[in-house]
Amino acid sequence: MLPKPGVFHFLWEICSGAVDEGSTVRTFGRLTNYDARISEAALSVHHNSNDYRLQVLTSLVEPFEARIGTEYMALGEMESTTGNVPVIQARLLIDADGVDLPLLEHAVQEQRKYFQQRDRSALETKRTGRRDV
Repeated sequence: MLPKPGVFHFLWEICSGAVDEGSTVRTFGRLTNYDARISEAALSVHHNSNDYRLQVLTSLVEPFEARIGTEYMALGEMESTTGNVPVIQARLLIDADGVDLPLLEHAVQEQRKYFQQRDRSALETKRTGRRDV
């Protein structure tokens, strides 16, 4: 059985606890730290005058050519450490330099709106038993 593809969550959403443990997520941020000895990295992002930092476990993606200061996209499963601090066990970690991150953020927001409208429409169809054409 293949793992789930992952839902896009912004780093600030993950750090605020809005994502459940065990969820498969996609996120992005700037690599600010990497320690190969313990297979840990840190992604950070500045959003709404706050800095957010997420620990990334890298054991599944090594050898990993880390470039501090570079934007990375991560795909993996959410875990918690002692103290309920969210971490992501990365199964994919790719360099995202050159990606228009504000445009990516906008695209994720638009996709979320579309899914909400689609779900509302499906619920309405189920409730009323008729379909608008």
